[in-house]
Amino acid sequence: MLDRRARMMALCGIVCIVAACTPAQAPSEPVPEPTHGAAGIGDEYYPEAGNGGYDVDGYDVEIRYDPEHGHLTGDTTVTAHATQTLSRFNLDLRGFAVSSVEVDGQPAKFSREGDTELVITPSEPVAEGSTFTTRVRYEGEPVSADAGQLGGNGWYRTPSGGAFVFGEPQSASYWYPVNEHPRDKATFSLTATVPKGWTAVSIGEAGEPVTEDGWTTTTWTESDPVASYLTVFAVDKFDVETSTLADGTPVRNVFAPGADDARDEAARTEEIVEYLASRFGDYPASTVGGIYLDIATGFALETQGTPTYPSDPDVDLLVHELAHQWYGNSVSVDSWADICLNECFASYATWLWAEDKEGADLDALYRQQIRSLEGNRAFWAQPLYDMGAGNEFGVVYTKGPLAVHALRLRIGDEAFDRLLREWPAEHANGNASWEDFEEFAERISGQRLDDFFRAWFRGTKRPAEEYLYPEPLRR
Repeated sequence: MLDRRARMMALCGIVCIVAACTPAQAPSEPVPEPTHGAAGIGDEYYPEAGNGGYDVDGYDVEIRYDPEHGHLTGDTTVTAHATQTLSRFNLDLRGFAVSSVEVDGQPAKFSREGDTELVITPSEPVAEGSTFTTRVRYEGEPVSADAGQLGGNGWYRTPSGGAFVFGEPQSASYWYPVNEHPRDKATFSLTATVPKGWTAVSIGEAGEPVTEDGWTTTTWTESDPVASYLTVFAVDKFDVETSTLADGTPVRNVFAPGADDARDEAARTEEIVEYLASRFGDYPASTVGGIYLDIATGFALETQGTPTYPSDPDVDLLVHELAHQWYGNSVSVDSWADICLNECFASYATWLWAEDKEGADLDALYRQQIRSLEGNRAFWAQPLYDMGAGNEFGVVYTKGPLAVHALRLRIGDEAFDRLLREWPAEHANGNASWEDFEEFAERISGQRLDDFFRAWFRGTKRPAEEYLYPEPLRR
């Protein structure tokens, strides 16, 4: 038996041995200081567009709209994940009186800054990496469409007393709180309630309308990620026609009062989609069809799966907007400087349609248009990529298809056909930049195309003859 002193010495030795064998505890990672999410997503063209600090997973929008009084009541829940620890963050919302905001079910402070920013301060910081919900209740008379590059962005009233909201690059913030930039795509659900006798329409697959107490409620669900400007809400005395494509994709064509002249064009939707799928690959949207209005908005918009058309659309317009379902909707721009990825290729789709369906000689068309532009310095001075804020839609519809045809001639039909199909497949449901496309075209073609792209897409003068008339046109 050990005496007390010996036992104490032995115990001390054991403790020392254990301490020496136990690895030192690593210092804990510092908890990030909560910071305010940026008031813009980082697009130089529109510094206040979108917001930083989070990525949206989905929107759940509920609205009640009374066409007679032009009043909207909204209740929107935004599900997002935080990319930093947030003390505050912004959503984009134009107009309306906000009555309450909740973050993860807890009341949050909020304020308005400028024309678009809803600034939200949660009761506790939102941890980086966490998923959180933000619920916003609001109401009022929506902001009417104002001047935009293509026409007006915002709310329109129709001759029959209805209303709709659309526009590009902004439109969603005119009716629900949103991270308004195509870089942050998300799923979308809308539950819309309108007076009995009126019909509301949106994007996605529609549930059965339910009428109760003089109001009709319908829910639409878009499970594919969508850029917010491609969402739409319209209400009118619509006539709705539904069917399906051969593969089961729901078809929904919606005609406003006075839009009957568009029925012949709408009837060609399946033919157009079938043709475009033969060039671009499988149809990428969950629905197909169109909203046909009886109002001269000045432009159509490729709202997801269900493009919105002004009065008197022609087949070329349907081809253009449906081509966007691949080029612009499934594959969306990373920045508004990249808009040629949408418009140049949707515009060239009408050339392809003319070639394959109407027997057009595209080389002859190309030569004729190039000759007509002789001496037109103003036309050539406008670049197709990085054209400057406010000039995104300047020449993409005219110079754009010429440039795409020149690219086709430069790399050959085999590589060009692969490019048309593989680009939307490689970036499906995502975003891409013009630089990504240049690298992709070089990889597909096996050619160095820097000088060609510089001359046609980045340049501000008439391309040199070797790029203006690629080798096949010089034979």
